[in-house]
Amino acid sequence: MINRSLQVLAKAFPFDVNGDKELQQALRFLDSDLSTKTVIKAGYVTAFLTCMLLTPLVHLVPTGHQIEYLIGILLIAIVAGQLIFKYPLIMATLQQTTALGTAPALIGRAILRMRIDPSEETAVAFAAKTGNDRLSKSLSKHINRAAGEPGSGLDTFAKEWQQWFPALGRAAQLLGTAGSAPPAQRERALNRALSAVLNGTSGELRAFVTNVNGPATALYAFGVLIPLALVAVLPGAHAAGVTITMPVIVLIYNVILPVALLSASVWLLLRRPVAFPPPQVTEEHLDKTRSKWYIIGLGVCTGGAAGAVSKMLIGLWTVPISVTGIGVGSTLVLWYRPHTKVRDKVREVEAGLPDALYLIGRQVDEGTSVERSIAEAGKGLQDETGKLLTDAARRQEVLAVGIREALLGEQGALTQLPSRRTKNLASLLSIASKEGQPAGHAIVAMADHLDELQSVEQEARHELAKVTNTLTNTAAIFGPLVAGSTVALAEGMHTFGEGEDIQTIAVSELGLAIGGYVLLLAVVLVGLSTTLKHGLDRPTIGYGTGGTLISATTVFFVAYYGTELLL
Repeated sequence: MINRSLQVLAKAFPFDVNGDKELQQALRFLDSDLSTKTVIKAGYVTAFLTCMLLTPLVHLVPTGHQIEYLIGILLIAIVAGQLIFKYPLIMATLQQTTALGTAPALIGRAILRMRIDPSEETAVAFAAKTGNDRLSKSLSKHINRAAGEPGSGLDTFAKEWQQWFPALGRAAQLLGTAGSAPPAQRERALNRALSAVLNGTSGELRAFVTNVNGPATALYAFGVLIPLALVAVLPGAHAAGVTITMPVIVLIYNVILPVALLSASVWLLLRRPVAFPPPQVTEEHLDKTRSKWYIIGLGVCTGGAAGAVSKMLIGLWTVPISVTGIGVGSTLVLWYRPHTKVRDKVREVEAGLPDALYLIGRQVDEGTSVERSIAEAGKGLQDETGKLLTDAARRQEVLAVGIREALLGEQGALTQLPSRRTKNLASLLSIASKEGQPAGHAIVAMADHLDELQSVEQEARHELAKVTNTLTNTAAIFGPLVAGSTVALAEGMHTFGEGEDIQTIAVSELGLAIGGYVLLLAVVLVGLSTTLKHGLDRPTIGYGTGGTLISATTVFFVAYYGTELLL
């Protein structure tokens, strides 16, 4: 849809333009059919249309401020055009960092496979085949190009990606040497390959968090706290000889500030080194007991009820805010809740995998078959992983099938669980079952390997949370709290102005504008926070935005009502 829109816009530009090499590389990375000239032309047309749409509003600006307004329009038009110019670069960077977040898992799969069979070609092919992310697909392309030639394609793959993530190149090099090394040295090389990619990931994230703390604080101060604190004095600005009309306030709080926040968010996202994408949930994994129309209808009813309550307690001006915030927020939460439930189960299962592998590996090492070890491990674990193993053992017995069919077949225990990691380990267990007792040590090593991988991922998310939690809390609580309080204080100033015959801004108009800004804050800041952690994932962004809209709307009105009672 976006590509089609850009093509339509580009047709309206009558002049020829020069291409851009960096833009061309980004479009090639995205596998886009757009040309660089199309994007550039669309950017110019977007800037022109922005000017045309905003210029007629100049008659609403107070006399003497038209020049400032026109300069503001010009700046907004430039920003709009630049966003179009940079759109492919932004999307390519976001996809690139999301891909790099899967690097530890990719190298990890190859290492796990090599612990069973020390063949580099087999391990690399397994790592590529068992992933559905961009990095795995890139590795598959290099494997296909290397077919019939010396090498597995791992070296050329590493050269392509190490310019963005040097640790991936080091890990790939160590992995390549492990295949031809003696057993004792092979184990050391595999461990060093894993450490290289894990340390590289955590190091990149720590550096990012350190460097981004300052800009994130500035974003909070100049984009949220100071603008909202100034709201309280806006109605009385005329007393100081400053003429501020509602169109100017709307332009500042509902156009300029959101655009500035969005631009700052993009700047932060482009500096993020890696992201950890959540499991990909498809329609077949979802609980479909509630229809989409039921969810939309429930959201509309919830928004309407919220509007009625806010009108009764505060006033008519609150209705658009409460209907939008509560109505849209509840719809988003209900819409994406099935996705989050599936992902919660995936996380619970994956959290117990190291213990499960350790129990299975110890029993296999003692001479028990892999099939029997899975059943015993299921009995010993009282969590979601244990339930999964018990279910797989039951299917093995009832259907008289092997491990692969019991776990990964059409009637397998993992059919409804979109966990790529769990399915990969199931494939490895299936391979290990053919090796017998010698595979026991390899399975125990898998447990240690997975435990280390999960620890680093958890630490990385903790580092990112230092930034993202502040953004989320600002959007959901602190920003609306300050906004609601200052709008109530502005109403007190309005009352004072009436008594002193000072022209002031009506609180209903001001509250509506600031309430709209609060909702925009929720969308922009939560979108930034979620994308920093997980990349561009629609269900995660939608669910987080919905919950924050509900929280922000509620806190805004509670803060307003509470402050009004105290005045």
